[in-house]
Amino acid sequence: MRRSMLGRLAVAACSLSLLTAFAPATGADGGASAAGPGSGRAYKKVGYFTQWGVYGRDFQVQDLDANGSAGKLTHINYAFGNVSAEGRCFTGNVPGEADAWADYARPLDAANSVDGVADTWDQPLAGNFNQLRELKAKHPGLKVLISLGGWSWSTHFSDAALTPASRKAFVESCIDLYIKGNLPQDGTRGGAGAAAGVFDGIDLDWEWPGSAGDTDTKYRPEDKRNFTELVREFRTQLDAYARSQKRAKYELTAFVPTAPAKIDAGFDVRRIMRDLDFVNLQGYDFHVSGEPRTAQQSALYARGDFSVHGTVEAWQRRGAPAHKLVMGMPFYGQGWTGVSGGGDGLGQPATGPAPATWAAGYEDYKALKKLAESGAYQVHRDRRGGHAWLFDGTTLWTYDDPQVLRAKTGYIREHGLGGAMFWSLDADTADGELMTAVDRGLRGR
Repeated sequence: MRRSMLGRLAVAACSLSLLTAFAPATGADGGASAAGPGSGRAYKKVGYFTQWGVYGRDFQVQDLDANGSAGKLTHINYAFGNVSAEGRCFTGNVPGEADAWADYARPLDAANSVDGVADTWDQPLAGNFNQLRELKAKHPGLKVLISLGGWSWSTHFSDAALTPASRKAFVESCIDLYIKGNLPQDGTRGGAGAAAGVFDGIDLDWEWPGSAGDTDTKYRPEDKRNFTELVREFRTQLDAYARSQKRAKYELTAFVPTAPAKIDAGFDVRRIMRDLDFVNLQGYDFHVSGEPRTAQQSALYARGDFSVHGTVEAWQRRGAPAHKLVMGMPFYGQGWTGVSGGGDGLGQPATGPAPATWAAGYEDYKALKKLAESGAYQVHRDRRGGHAWLFDGTTLWTYDDPQVLRAKTGYIREHGLGGAMFWSLDADTADGELMTAVDRGLRGR
């Protein structure tokens, strides 16, 4: 979104087609041994950290340490890096396009710093990037990837991937900016190598090659071939740079869709899976609050509808190995109001998206938990389908709670998948309730 949820949901409200559009493990090194002693494997646990969450939500990198999530994660995907009209990775202070202030210029005080030390005016790296570096120092097994694109910032991906020359230049610019850490000078911040060592790889979040995404996102029939070649170019250049640094590797991942039509339009599955360490499957936004009827947004099973199981099967049928499939899970809910028709509210007409804290129809789990505990809403469950919703007779929220996540982590273990991914970490409770549920579930506890 920028995978900015605000931008995405605004489009969703006016287009039913978005239910197929969005949403957004095991590489050679396996990540941190997060599955624990006796588990027999290390599952990926990938959480998206939103650049803009440090503002209104006041969710800082340090909060991941304070709530225990950092010790449970194997990967943090930093959302997002943008692609310019010239087909280059870039940053700066451009409203709606880039936020260097949040990324690496904003000073943090001691109370909001992972290491408990306030930033100084003259250090080259501050902001989220510096805090991520400090978080990695405290949790040595943790990896951080820069996620490129998202719903609102996939605008220029198709142009960037169009030719061998454009792909080469695009990849070089991303590696230079994020992997080598050569940041633009911003007062005393930035400079050559300022962010070196912060990022351990790149996550491609192009939404979507070969089919419609956000209103201004260009797409072409040849995107499928070009995305395959872009993945190959990233793999080639990342591996070459890793060798030059005497490093085992830099990881390369992608966020990929649920809808079979979108998979077939943009993804040569067998070929891209050779170069990607793993993919994060869209496991949410199967239905969104802009639709005229209430529905599940993240069911594990759903006959005749989108589901997590259906997404896994779609990717496996096209040649993706199970151990490279990481299941996406929502740490938020989709909501409708003006629901009529009685019953438990599901599948009923609604007048529009439900009022919410940040954007109509979209609410963080931590807020939905309070609704569930208030007594005003009843919790409903489809135990066979593996999903839950809240309904008060007028307003309905479909969401994942710890009980749903236990079922999903059981599925991951049973089907030999690579792990779990979550959008987004700032939506969890102050004590990391959902992160803990996923961690325990993947450990079989």
